[in-house]
Amino acid sequence: MTVKEIFDTMDYGPAPESAGDALAWLVDQGASFGHFINGEFTAPTADFESKNPANGEVLAHLSQATQADVDSAVMAARAAFPDWSGMSSHHRARYLYAIARLLQKHSRLFAVLETLDNGKPIRESRDIDIPLVQRHFYYHAGMAQLMASELPDREALGVCGQIIPWNFPLLMLAWKVAPALAMGNTVVLKPAEYTSLTAILFADICRQAGLPKGVVNIVTGDGSVGEKIVTHEDIDKIAFTGSTSVGRKIREATAGSGKALTLELGGKSPYIVFDDADIDSAIEGLVDAIWFNQGQVCCAGSRLLVQEGIADRFYAKLKARMANLRIGDPLDKCIDVGAIVDPVQLDTITSMVAANTAGETYHAPCDVPEDGCFYPPTLITGLAPSDLLMQEEIFGPVLCSMTFRTPAEAVEIANNTRYGLAATVWTENVNLALDIAPKLAAGVVWVNATNLFDAAAGFGGIRESGFGREGGWEGLMAYTKPKAETEALDKIEAFPGDTSEIGSIDPLDRTPKLYIGGKQARPDGGYSQNIYGPDGQLLGQSPIANRKDVRNAVEAAAGAKAWSKTTGHLRAQILYYIAENLAARSEEFAARIDSLTGGNSGAVEVDVAISRLFTYAAWADKFDGQAHNVPIRGVALAMREPVGVIGAICPDDTPLLGLVSLMAPAIAMGNRLVLAASEAFPLVALDFYQILETSDVPAGVVNILTGPHADLAGPMADHLNLDAIWSFSSSDLSGSIEAKSAANLKRTWVNNGQDRDWLGDAGEGREFLEAATEVKNIWVPYGE
Repeated sequence: MTVKEIFDTMDYGPAPESAGDALAWLVDQGASFGHFINGEFTAPTADFESKNPANGEVLAHLSQATQADVDSAVMAARAAFPDWSGMSSHHRARYLYAIARLLQKHSRLFAVLETLDNGKPIRESRDIDIPLVQRHFYYHAGMAQLMASELPDREALGVCGQIIPWNFPLLMLAWKVAPALAMGNTVVLKPAEYTSLTAILFADICRQAGLPKGVVNIVTGDGSVGEKIVTHEDIDKIAFTGSTSVGRKIREATAGSGKALTLELGGKSPYIVFDDADIDSAIEGLVDAIWFNQGQVCCAGSRLLVQEGIADRFYAKLKARMANLRIGDPLDKCIDVGAIVDPVQLDTITSMVAANTAGETYHAPCDVPEDGCFYPPTLITGLAPSDLLMQEEIFGPVLCSMTFRTPAEAVEIANNTRYGLAATVWTENVNLALDIAPKLAAGVVWVNATNLFDAAAGFGGIRESGFGREGGWEGLMAYTKPKAETEALDKIEAFPGDTSEIGSIDPLDRTPKLYIGGKQARPDGGYSQNIYGPDGQLLGQSPIANRKDVRNAVEAAAGAKAWSKTTGHLRAQILYYIAENLAARSEEFAARIDSLTGGNSGAVEVDVAISRLFTYAAWADKFDGQAHNVPIRGVALAMREPVGVIGAICPDDTPLLGLVSLMAPAIAMGNRLVLAASEAFPLVALDFYQILETSDVPAGVVNILTGPHADLAGPMADHLNLDAIWSFSSSDLSGSIEAKSAANLKRTWVNNGQDRDWLGDAGEGREFLEAATEVKNIWVPYGE
């Protein structure tokens, strides 16, 4: 092609990146790799191949980890943990800094190897993935340095099992390994079967950095290796990024094990374009939202919602832009869309699109290579919210679209999904943008931008997109725990009764009831149980709630959603009012507690409960978010939002204080509650709702049930409209709650059979506020 022809056509010529150094590195290693365990590579067994998805060529042979390999890796990590966690924050920071520097020195090698192994365009590997990997290790080197001074009350979890996906192989490694090491944990990591090569290269970087043996261990293989990690008894925490279906299985497998768990799962993220948006900018943003990494992104903007008045013009411009996208060799620096990671994934995308009969399908008329795993950019318009492709993750370069009329309708459609990972809003009206962003059910919202990531800003979802955050201060909570000594919790039984005293109860029976929707309600089953004092004297009857009562309480709590929109100041006033009314009846409640428990600490418990109400009234308008210092001309606002409807099973030993300790932080942060009162001593809770009735607590915000915890825990954990469940019961419920919560992947906070000092510092504080909030990061760029 002559210079004149180039200027006449304005076609891009090829700009190939050399793969020579990366291929030479593979050859130098024998193109066959074992596992990285205790600072050394094991002998390779060449069990499976790693292929270049752009041409099918075999890059290397990898080893399938056995149970013995996983055991060795975990043993090495466990042995390294005491010295690594006991090392000074500064010394850990130096190791992370050394890794960051080495990643910079070898950045081109990592970028090319990532593209060869994964199929993403070299521009994305070179300009986005690898710089972000470096950024995470630099950032967390700083976090390691600051841990001793800024997180003095927290400590490392132990050995972390980490399982990462194939769409961002090295970046997902950095997201997990960097914060884990910074906080003093050791790691056993499994990269995806398709894309293990940059993890192997990273292992070599760890050796060059002089990282102590056993701190980082990497085992390769298929999903069965991940299962061995998840179920290993000597692993303290599991971090998983991948599909929602696998995440659900991991939740079930870890239930009751005491393992900490974070899940970053699938998404079907809305990309909302209002009629006042800069259309050209919105289309360029859309190219990045759905065709970045061939659409193989958990937070891809795969649901396009366009305001009706501009839909025709927007679609026409979008199709013109799609027609000019370049598909081909990922090592060509002029390519926009690279290869799908594997023939299996290509078949999944192809079959899902082919099976769709709704709407109108447009395949971009791009030149698609005949060889390799390639799929053309695709737009499907005219869909309805209920159509399969608007609900299910395709994980490919396929954009599904429909229109909306009003902002309220846009929010309703956007939230009509089981996912809640990310969302994008395009509008020139800042008031509209900041009105819509908080209403979207998503962990991350981008305003007039998309796919912005940084180590300083947490990333993660809600609903079936998982729980936990990676990045920022909030991400460190997933790799630390409070410094506290705990002991096994013994089951607290109710006192048996003396049947000879059965007629001694006051004939003017107060008939305690359940408290649902701001009203006293008889139990659906019509049963009550006798409650006796330590001397066998009958003190009263307590209603026995059942599944239908749980349902009614959840419905009442869901109907009180206006509470979440109230100001922190208003919630504080109501908490103060509850404390005031409790103080006026303090002697009565103290006597009631002593008569039920047989102790003499009722007055102390009431005093602490009043103090605790004051504490969370104080926090109600002070537990702020944060403006993250991200490297853009803009700001990432970490906004704390209520979790939603929380089911909480109260401690048995402190019937008033335990209930208040769970209720107060939850409602202070704007949540609504379904409380299962102390099983052994429930009458205090049934007295307490009289306090709520006289304290201006809106109907449905707090609902109180009584009965056997084992009978209430199941329906609560199963309920799809509960967003979280907490359990501090003395009954052994943690395992069953975590297993049942997998149905909708609700957040859980359970005691794992360990006690807690409810009268002391462990009974209140930031840990409770963190559990009562979700962090939504809203990215707002500045300028035109």
